[in-house]
Amino acid sequence: MTVTTDTLLTVAGREVPATINGREVIPFQGVGKYKPGGIKAAPAIRSCADFPADGNKVIDLDREMVAGIKEALYRAGLMDGMTISTHHHFRNGDLVANAVFEAAAALGVKGLRWYPSACFPCQEGLIKYLEDGTIHHIEGSMNGPIGAFCSSGKMKGMAVLRSHGGRYQAVQDGEVHIDIAVLAAPTADPFGNATGDRGPSACGLLGFGLADSEYADHVIVVTDNLVPFPCYPWQIQGQNVDQVVHVDKVGIPERIVSGTTRVTKSPDRLLIAEHIAKFVRDVGIMKPGFSFQAGAGGITLAFAMFLKDFMKEAGVKASFVRGGSNQYLVEMLEEGLTPYILDGQTFDLEGVRSMRENAGHINTSPFTSYNYHGKGNFASMVDVVVLGATEVDVNFNANVVTHSDGRLLHGIGGWQNCLFSKCTILAVPSVRDRIPVILDEVTTMVGPGELVDVIATERGLCINPSRKDLVDAACGTEVPLLDIRELKEHVDQLCGGTVAVPKVGDKFVAAIKWVDGTVIDAIKETGPF
Repeated sequence: MTVTTDTLLTVAGREVPATINGREVIPFQGVGKYKPGGIKAAPAIRSCADFPADGNKVIDLDREMVAGIKEALYRAGLMDGMTISTHHHFRNGDLVANAVFEAAAALGVKGLRWYPSACFPCQEGLIKYLEDGTIHHIEGSMNGPIGAFCSSGKMKGMAVLRSHGGRYQAVQDGEVHIDIAVLAAPTADPFGNATGDRGPSACGLLGFGLADSEYADHVIVVTDNLVPFPCYPWQIQGQNVDQVVHVDKVGIPERIVSGTTRVTKSPDRLLIAEHIAKFVRDVGIMKPGFSFQAGAGGITLAFAMFLKDFMKEAGVKASFVRGGSNQYLVEMLEEGLTPYILDGQTFDLEGVRSMRENAGHINTSPFTSYNYHGKGNFASMVDVVVLGATEVDVNFNANVVTHSDGRLLHGIGGWQNCLFSKCTILAVPSVRDRIPVILDEVTTMVGPGELVDVIATERGLCINPSRKDLVDAACGTEVPLLDIRELKEHVDQLCGGTVAVPKVGDKFVAAIKWVDGTVIDAIKETGPF
C-alpha cells in the first residue's frame, strides 16, 4: 500500500483520505483512544415575536406535497450549498425526501448536502438530483441504488457514513451544521408538536429527527394528520419548529417492514438463530434481570423468537429489552417477560401499536441510546446484542456496508454503537451466494475485532480468544464451538478457493466514521473502469 500526502493510515493500517469535502480527517486511533474537546453546538436564538401569536405555523397549499415544501423552503431562505436533513422512520415507505429535493430543484438551488439518518431504495429518484448538482453529496447511511451510485464514483462530493449515535453527536459537536431540517410526522398540530405513534401514516417513534429539531437553524414539520393543539404525546416539540406543511400523505407505513426486517425462513439461518439462543442460555447470560438487543435482520429476529421460548421454559424475565421493536419483542412485553422495551426504531406495525398502547414501550433517541460523546449511554448496559454483518475476518473485524465486490449497498445504523454491549454476537452464514463470508481481511472495516465476542454460523460458533470467560462458560454448551481460522479453511475448500480482492479505482467515494468521530476506513470507486 502506497500512502501519499493525500492519505493517512489508521491504527488498524487502513488507508483513508486526509481530507473529506475540504475538512481535515482524524484517523481511527483505537477503541477509546480519541477523546473530544470543545463545547456542544447550539442553534441561534429565536424570538416569539417572529412567529404567529396564535401558534398557527401551517402552510396548506391544497395539501400538495411539493408545492407546500417548496413554499416552506423558500420561506426558510434555502440557498446554494446548504445542508438539508431528513429522517428515515418510514424506511422504504418514505414519501417526503423525494419531494424535498424536487422542490429544491424547482427553486434552482445547487450544491446541497443531504444529511439523512438513512436512505432507502424508495429514494432512487434522487439520483437525478445528484447528477444535475442539486445535491452535492450525502452524509448518511445508504441502502441500495444510491449506495451503488456512490460506488460508481459519480457523486460530486465524498459520502460520509456514520452510526446513528455518530450522526447525533456530529450535530451536537458542531461537525455538521443543519441549515434546514424537514421532518415527516404522522401526526402534528399547527404549532409544530409532532408524534409518530398515531395517525393514518403512523410509523412509531421519531427519535432520529430529534437532533435535527434541536440544532437545525430552521425546522419544517410535514404531516398528513393535522390535529388541534396540543398534539400529545409529542416526540418533537413545537418550540423547535418554524413551519408546518399539511399534505395528503407523508409515508406508507406498511413499507416500514423491508426485506431485512422479516424473520428468515432459511433452514441454515434459523439454525444460526437457534445456536445463538442456546449459547446465550447455556453460558449464563440468560438469567433473571438480564437485558438484550437484537438487530433488524432475519436471523436476529429469529433469535428473539427462540430466546422467548427459552425464557418461558426457564421462568426468566428480562429487566429491559432494547429495540428496534417488532412483534416478537411486543409479545415479550405483553406476556410479562420484560417490563420495558427501550425502543430506538419501530420495525413493524405491531411495534407502532404497542408504543401507542403500552406504557412500558418507551421511545428513545440516539442521544440516550448511542451517543458516544455523552455521559454514558444505553448501549454498554445491554448484556448481549445479536447483529448481522456482510463480512467478518479471522481477527473478528466486521463489515456491514460493502459486499465482497467492494460496492457500497448498506448503511451502518446503530450497529457500531451496539458493539459496546457486554457480549456482542455477529450472526452470519458461512457462505452467501456461494461466496465465503469469513475472510482473511474484511473489504471494509466498520467494526474492530476487539469489540466482537462471538461469530455465529450455521456450522457453529467462534468465540474471540480474548474472551476467555466466555470460552470457559461455554464448555457445557450443546452448540458446536469452532476455531475461526479452521472454519475459514473449511469454507474456502467448499467454495473452491478464497474470495478475490475487489477491483477498485484510486478515487475515494465514501468515508466510514467510527463512533468517536474519527475515520475508521474509506471506500474507493468500483468498476467497470
